[in-house]
Amino acid sequence: MIRSDLIVESGPHPRRLRFTVDDYYKMIEMGMIEDYERSEIIDGEMVPKMTIGDRHALTVDLLNRILVKTLPESYRVRVQNPLRIGIFDEPEPDFVIADLAMYDGKRHPTPAETILVIEVSDASLKQDRDTKLPMYAEAGIAEAWIVNLRDNVIEVHQNPALNIYQQVKIFRSGEKLESSVLPQLGFDVDMVIG
Repeated sequence: MIRSDLIVESGPHPRRLRFTVDDYYKMIEMGMIEDYERSEIIDGEMVPKMTIGDRHALTVDLLNRILVKTLPESYRVRVQNPLRIGIFDEPEPDFVIADLAMYDGKRHPTPAETILVIEVSDASLKQDRDTKLPMYAEAGIAEAWIVNLRDNVIEVHQNPALNIYQQVKIFRSGEKLESSVLPQLGFDVDMVIG
């Protein structure tokens, strides 16, 4: 009898094919990719975006109003647009708050120009927590929020180090959320998920 741990398979092994964000845009220009609006690039792969339901859309609208009214003109509030994290990653968070002192507004911002990222999460909660949050932490984005519609809380993740956020604050109904990176940004949680 031959031990299975001693069998060595020969021949080609499956290889994961990754492409850069720039390659992705070239393929779109060449007409090689259809429905590209429905995906984002994560770790060199096209990842389908979740469908936006009514509650998700309402939450984005409410947050957009708060952010635009509260933040000074020195910040750009980008809604559901790409964030260029690296050569293999260009996620599309629900919000990117970019610092116009560093960001010229003529292209997708980078982590160095980003103050805050916000994900509104319902069906996407697992992907936002397990994939996107570590990516934002590794990129050094100072603060990331998950507006968790499943549990009706807002998770504020701060102090990125070692590819994770070292501090998490949970804000519930009846509480007031205040950002540590944007001190002027504060609002009652019920205004968003009430």
